[in-house]
Amino acid sequence: VQLVESGGGLVQAGGSLRLSCAASGRTFSNYAMAWFRQAPGKERESVSVITWSGTSTYYADSVKGRFTISRDNAKNTVFLQMNSLKPEDTAVYYCAARLMPDSQLVPPITPSGYNYWGQGTQVTVSS
Repeated sequence: VQLVESGGGLVQAGGSLRLSCAASGRTFSNYAMAWFRQAPGKERESVSVITWSGTSTYYADSVKGRFTISRDNAKNTVFLQMNSLKPEDTAVYYCAARLMPDSQLVPPITPSGYNYWGQGTQVTVSS
Protein backbone atom coordinates (compact mmCIF):
# COMPACT_ATOMS: atom_id res chain seq x y z
CA VAL A 1 0.00 0.00 0.00
CA GLN A 2 1.29 3.44 -0.93
CA LEU A 3 0.07 6.35 1.18
CA VAL A 4 0.25 10.04 0.32
CA GLU A 5 -0.82 12.71 2.81
CA SER A 6 -1.91 16.23 1.96
CA GLY A 7 -3.63 19.17 3.59
CA GLY A 8 -1.05 20.30 6.10
CA GLY A 9 -0.05 23.91 6.51
CA LEU A 10 0.20 26.92 8.78
CA VAL A 11 -2.89 27.97 10.73
CA GLN A 12 -3.60 30.22 13.68
CA ALA A 13 -4.71 28.80 17.00
CA GLY A 14 -8.43 28.08 16.93
CA GLY A 15 -8.38 27.41 13.21
CA SER A 16 -9.07 24.24 11.25
CA LEU A 17 -7.32 21.98 8.77
CA ARG A 18 -8.39 18.85 6.95
CA LEU A 19 -5.76 16.24 6.24
CA SER A 20 -6.22 13.65 3.51
CA CYS A 21 -4.42 10.39 2.92
CA ALA A 22 -4.78 8.76 -0.47
CA ALA A 23 -4.01 5.03 -0.66
CA SER A 24 -3.13 2.92 -3.64
CA GLY A 25 -1.82 -0.53 -4.40
CA ARG A 26 -4.11 -2.85 -2.45
CA THR A 27 -7.72 -3.27 -1.43
CA PHE A 28 -8.08 -0.23 0.80
CA SER A 29 -11.19 -1.42 2.56
CA ASN A 30 -9.31 -4.33 4.20
CA TYR A 31 -7.03 -1.95 6.07
CA ALA A 32 -7.37 -0.19 9.37
CA MET A 33 -6.11 3.36 9.00
CA ALA A 34 -4.51 5.65 11.52
CA TRP A 35 -3.06 9.09 11.98
CA PHE A 36 0.05 9.63 14.07
CA ARG A 37 2.05 12.76 14.72
CA GLN A 38 5.58 13.58 15.74
CA ALA A 39 6.75 16.89 17.13
CA PRO A 40 10.46 17.85 17.19
CA GLY A 41 12.30 16.01 19.93
CA LYS A 42 9.29 13.85 20.79
CA GLU A 43 8.24 10.31 20.05
CA ARG A 44 5.65 9.54 17.41
CA GLU A 45 2.23 9.40 19.06
CA SER A 46 -1.15 8.11 18.09
CA VAL A 47 -3.80 10.64 17.11
CA SER A 48 -6.69 8.61 15.75
CA VAL A 49 -7.57 5.19 14.33
CA ILE A 50 -10.47 3.98 12.21
CA THR A 51 -11.50 0.42 11.43
CA TRP A 52 -11.71 -0.72 7.84
CA SER A 53 -15.52 -0.52 7.99
CA GLY A 54 -15.39 2.97 9.44
CA THR A 55 -17.80 2.02 12.22
CA SER A 56 -15.30 2.23 15.08
CA THR A 57 -12.83 4.97 15.88
CA TYR A 58 -10.25 5.84 18.51
CA TYR A 59 -8.95 9.24 19.54
CA ALA A 60 -6.11 10.26 21.79
CA ASP A 61 -7.34 12.20 24.80
CA SER A 62 -5.46 15.27 23.62
CA VAL A 63 -7.56 15.55 20.43
CA LYS A 64 -10.88 14.08 21.53
CA GLY A 65 -13.75 16.40 20.71
CA ARG A 66 -11.63 18.47 18.31
CA PHE A 67 -10.49 15.99 15.65
CA THR A 68 -12.62 13.66 13.54
CA ILE A 69 -11.35 10.74 11.49
CA SER A 70 -13.32 9.39 8.55
CA ARG A 71 -12.76 7.34 5.42
CA ASP A 72 -14.19 6.93 1.95
CA ASN A 73 -13.42 3.40 0.81
CA ALA A 74 -14.76 4.12 -2.68
CA LYS A 75 -12.09 6.83 -3.04
CA ASN A 76 -9.36 5.01 -1.11
CA THR A 77 -8.97 8.01 1.15
CA VAL A 78 -8.92 8.64 4.89
CA PHE A 79 -9.42 12.10 6.37
CA LEU A 80 -8.58 13.89 9.59
CA GLN A 81 -10.67 16.97 10.27
CA MET A 82 -8.87 19.09 12.85
CA ASN A 83 -10.79 21.88 14.55
CA SER A 84 -9.93 24.25 17.40
CA LEU A 85 -6.25 23.72 16.71
CA LYS A 86 -3.73 24.52 19.42
CA PRO A 87 -0.01 25.32 19.20
CA GLU A 88 0.69 21.95 20.85
CA ASP A 89 -0.87 20.25 17.82
CA THR A 90 2.15 21.38 15.79
CA ALA A 91 3.84 18.28 14.37
CA VAL A 92 4.42 16.21 11.28
CA TYR A 93 1.29 14.14 10.75
CA TYR A 94 1.62 10.66 9.31
CA CYS A 95 -0.97 8.37 7.80
CA ALA A 96 -0.52 4.64 8.42
CA ALA A 97 -2.23 1.43 7.35
CA ARG A 98 -2.48 -2.12 8.65
CA LEU A 99 -4.10 -5.08 6.98
CA MET A 100 -7.02 -6.38 9.07
CA PRO A 101 -8.21 -9.68 7.60
CA ASP A 102 -10.71 -10.12 10.42
CA SER A 103 -13.21 -7.28 10.81
CA GLN A 104 -13.72 -8.22 14.47
CA LEU A 105 -10.13 -7.49 15.42
CA VAL A 106 -9.42 -4.22 17.20
CA PRO A 107 -6.81 -2.18 15.33
CA PRO A 108 -3.63 -1.28 17.20
CA ILE A 109 -3.07 2.26 18.40
CA THR A 110 0.72 2.22 18.59
CA PRO A 111 3.06 3.01 15.68
CA SER A 112 4.63 -0.47 15.86
CA GLY A 113 1.29 -1.95 14.85
CA TYR A 114 1.40 -0.38 11.38
CA ASN A 115 3.59 -1.41 8.49
CA TYR A 116 2.61 1.07 5.80
CA TRP A 117 3.37 4.75 6.21
CA GLY A 118 3.06 7.96 4.28
CA GLN A 119 5.79 10.57 4.02
CA GLY A 120 4.09 12.95 6.45
CA THR A 121 2.63 16.43 6.20
CA GLN A 122 3.62 19.38 8.39
CA VAL A 123 0.99 21.06 10.53
CA THR A 124 2.03 24.28 12.26
CA VAL A 125 -0.29 26.11 14.61
CA SER A 126 0.73 29.62 15.59
CA SER A 127 -0.35 31.24 18.83
